[in-house]
Amino acid sequence: MKNLTEETQSTTEIFKGNVIALEIDTVTLPNGETATREIIRHPGAVAILAITTDKKMVFVEQYRKPIGAILFEIPAGKIDDGETNPLVTAKRELEEETDYRAEKWQRLTALYTAPGFADEVIHIYEATKLTIASNALKLDDDEFLNVHLLSLDEAKQLIGSQKIVDAKTVFAIQHFELNYNNY
Repeated sequence: MKNLTEETQSTTEIFKGNVIALEIDTVTLPNGETATREIIRHPGAVAILAITTDKKMVFVEQYRKPIGAILFEIPAGKIDDGETNPLVTAKRELEEETDYRAEKWQRLTALYTAPGFADEVIHIYEATKLTIASNALKLDDDEFLNVHLLSLDEAKQLIGSQKIVDAKTVFAIQHFELNYNNY
């Protein structure tokens, strides 16, 4: 079996922002040659497949500047400094973005968003037995969104019309469809 590991020789930080950092690593390849790797560092995130008692999924609709489009996504958010348990972040994000709380939580998986150039991992949870928290969203100052409850068919139609295009949401819809009879 061939060794595939790249050994880091040096790291240069190019940019450090509020959400990401960009580094350039010089690495030694398995064949002894050197190369550079551009790496985006991210603190991680959570996403929530929230399911109502009548088998609807909770979605947020918002504008995504990097792709210049309004998308439907499952609720999600960045793990903040000091948050060491992704489930705590998931509970906070669900309530902030949708005003729902869940009595039952289950970890589904963790996905790397783009492992070719970023270390961001998204922890995906299923939330059921939902209740309304306060009838008021607690959005960040620069966050604008609409909350929607969608059936499986409606969500699949949004995939077809390219209003749902992100991997975490497509994964969540597929999980929902595969387990539909269990809800």
